[in-house]
Amino acid sequence: MEFNIRTGTKTDLPRVLELIKELAAYERAPHEVTNTVELMEQDGFGAKPIYGFFVAEFNDKIVGVSIYYWRYSTWKGKRLYLEDIVVTESERGKGVGKQLFDRTLQHALDENCTGIMWQVLNWNEPAINFYKKFYNPKMDEEWINCSLEREQIETLLKKP
Repeated sequence: MEFNIRTGTKTDLPRVLELIKELAAYERAPHEVTNTVELMEQDGFGAKPIYGFFVAEFNDKIVGVSIYYWRYSTWKGKRLYLEDIVVTESERGKGVGKQLFDRTLQHALDENCTGIMWQVLNWNEPAINFYKKFYNPKMDEEWINCSLEREQIETLLKKP
């Protein structure tokens, strides 16, 4: 089945946010999504865009998205970071994810990146199996992910 893969536009953002929320529900964290279409528009289409995305369309409906941004590795140089790849549940298993991922890989080459990086939850066996089947990536179990939320940062910086 052939899907149309194209660069995302502002008008795609409402549907993209729906897909993000679908992913969050799948990952058992729908309450974690605080992003909005307005923020996505500002961050992706403002004076200094900080992310880009590709969409997969079938019958003029967006059924998948690949969201990426640039990362710099002090060891490797410019890298592309795949933040999320989401295919709506009804279209999974039809090749949409592979077409989106391949388009993202090509973009990394077009932009002269030294590689691409992403994360996958250790319990998400369908995604892990997808990556292993088609791409055979290095899956690192050594690094621990760390993060601080805005409120935590504000609290930390107020301490004497």
